[in-house]
Amino acid sequence: MQVSIIDAEAAARLMEPLTALVVKAGEAILAVNREAMRVEGKQDGSPVTEADLAADRIIADGLAQLASDVPTLSEERTQLASPPFQGSFFLIDPLDGTKEFVAGRDEFTVNLAVVTEGVPLLGIVSAPALGLLWRGIVGRGAERVRFDGATIGAAEPIRTRKLPTEGEPWVAAVSRSHGDPQSEAFIGGRPNSVRMTCGSAVKFGRIAEGSADIYPRFGPTSEWDVGAGCAVVTAAGGKVTDGKGGELLFGQRRDSGFIIPDFIAWGDPQAVGRY
Repeated sequence: MQVSIIDAEAAARLMEPLTALVVKAGEAILAVNREAMRVEGKQDGSPVTEADLAADRIIADGLAQLASDVPTLSEERTQLASPPFQGSFFLIDPLDGTKEFVAGRDEFTVNLAVVTEGVPLLGIVSAPALGLLWRGIVGRGAERVRFDGATIGAAEPIRTRKLPTEGEPWVAAVSRSHGDPQSEAFIGGRPNSVRMTCGSAVKFGRIAEGSADIYPRFGPTSEWDVGAGCAVVTAAGGKVTDGKGGELLFGQRRDSGFIIPDFIAWGDPQAVGRY
């Protein structure tokens, strides 16, 4: 079987068409009437809506035209995935933060990553209702982009910020919908910690742009929730590890149910391991 490899140069060529595709998926989400839509439950208990499915169809069709030889792993089509993935694959969450979306809030995202040899290389995290996206390629930097409908504005380079000096507060990005005692304890161990509440993968964007220092999650989540944000944070100068500071790998095991047990996004890699 032929293995497709997307390196940094190929990822750079794909960035603009992938950005346009993600923005288009966001338009489809915003076109859905949240008050009238049907909400169903999946086997894991998480909700799925017609907006999730509409965004997924747009992304699937777009990727088939852009790179039909590259396999995909989408939250809405896990039954079609055949890990372990060799070479490169697309990792997609068509609507991250469905609970936020159903509740009428604006902090939901469309996440798309290119993963090569198990490591996220390219990431796009788009918040359609905010008209804002974060994107990056590891080794080539990260950007924040504003958009209005299908009109995409100029890209602004972003970078994570340095470890807070002694006496300065740590700003921790925390979930509005998911909390756990271990994450709270971890944040509490940072000097003068301040919590920044965000929905979905917006938290990765806040780390990447230097608005927050850490984003810990010691409860289980899925690969498609993390992959794009991992690439963006890393491209911006940060690092995303497992809960013990080790490397995260994506698309390698089916028996895990594509679950990531824990992770920490660090704005400053020098902070890794400083508990």
